[in-house]
Amino acid sequence: MKKRLTEYIEGKQEVFEQIAAQIWDFAETDYQEVQSAKLLEDFLEKQGFQVEAGIGGIPTAFRASAGSGKPVIAFLGEYDALPGLSQEADQTSECPCHIHGAGHGCGHNLLAAGSLEAACAVKHALEPAGLSGTVVYMGCPAEEGGAGKAFLIRSGCFEGVDIALTWHPTPDNGIWNQALANVKLTYSFSGKSAHAAACPQEGRSALDACELMNVGVNYLREHVSPAARMHYAYINAGGTAANVVPSYAKLLYILRSDRIEELEEMLKRVGDIAKGAALMTGTTVEEEILYAYRELLDVPEMDVLLTDCMKEFLPISYTEAELEYARSFQAVELGTEAAKNAKEGLIGMETGITGRVQMSSASTDVGDVSWVVPTGNICIASVAAGTVMHKWTATAQGKSSAAYKGMHTAARILAEAARRLIEDGELRGRIAAGFARELGKREYYSLIPEEREPDLL
Repeated sequence: MKKRLTEYIEGKQEVFEQIAAQIWDFAETDYQEVQSAKLLEDFLEKQGFQVEAGIGGIPTAFRASAGSGKPVIAFLGEYDALPGLSQEADQTSECPCHIHGAGHGCGHNLLAAGSLEAACAVKHALEPAGLSGTVVYMGCPAEEGGAGKAFLIRSGCFEGVDIALTWHPTPDNGIWNQALANVKLTYSFSGKSAHAAACPQEGRSALDACELMNVGVNYLREHVSPAARMHYAYINAGGTAANVVPSYAKLLYILRSDRIEELEEMLKRVGDIAKGAALMTGTTVEEEILYAYRELLDVPEMDVLLTDCMKEFLPISYTEAELEYARSFQAVELGTEAAKNAKEGLIGMETGITGRVQMSSASTDVGDVSWVVPTGNICIASVAAGTVMHKWTATAQGKSSAAYKGMHTAARILAEAARRLIEDGELRGRIAAGFARELGKREYYSLIPEEREPDLL
């Protein structure tokens, strides 16, 4: 089985690079990934997978399966882009393909194709091996702010899955086993409009309430855990006329913490601040939770497996042209002199495994999956060292040969991990026991209200 995995990935690289490039071109945002999902579904069908489209009531979500019996191993695919990150490929100056367009500034075109490559390789190797096992490719939309996987879990789409495997493009290599729980919500303040000069005493300013709330939250920052994060933006500031007391204004908040219990406490405290701001201004406030993510539940036994598989395929060699390409982007991110004098590898893979990837302040809906299924999550360098994800520089590197090398490496690692899990029942038992131990008496639940539905097309 191991030899067939290697032969498949080595012989099909160009196919998966073309798929990654097409998804990069589509650049579709949350729940709008129609072309990307169709491309993946059609390819999987041609490879002999049984494809169920529109799972969980989400048109751009799907499940493709092959093989039979246990274990059921799911490879997670993400294919949504980020709004406002359109960028010409390979360009080291900011030049969007489409003004205000979307772009793959988080590398999900690579993530989708790399997980696909691993799933197809395992299917190809499993069939002649005569082993029991089911390979699943789970098409997961709307990771970037839409909590797609949380809605799929709510709909039972992960029931029957024994282990989930996934990866993410980054500037480093390592295990991604920490991420913050996250809740995205709005605070809508309603007051009373009035002429700000003729009769200001008649007005009750919703904008004043927003500003007082933000001041209160900023004072709260001193009294939360170091892992906590609080971000806000005005999505309705009450209009543009300074001589009108605004009767309506709206804030968007994102709150994060490393444990769901602490996040819930912070959510309550921020809500109290909003109520206080409404009391101070004679307005009313309405809180609405849009989406939420769980923190990653780490299973050390899974980390050991993935680290061992990573050692087998890292580091990777690069051409001088690829290193020069990396230097050009590193100069953009760090400055020319810093890039020239950098002692560490210009592409993270040159140094092999760097340990835990420093993405612990980020959030991902893979966290939700990790609470219902033992989940392995790795990061593989697919952009130059120093690249900031969620930025146009990451979009620009999404079609490079170095990015594709990262994608193929991720596929090899995930496929090898799946092979070992299929062939070794004791290994599966250790991971299952580790999952049960880490879960303990805690249970999975989501902060997304039951009545809340995803924002579909």
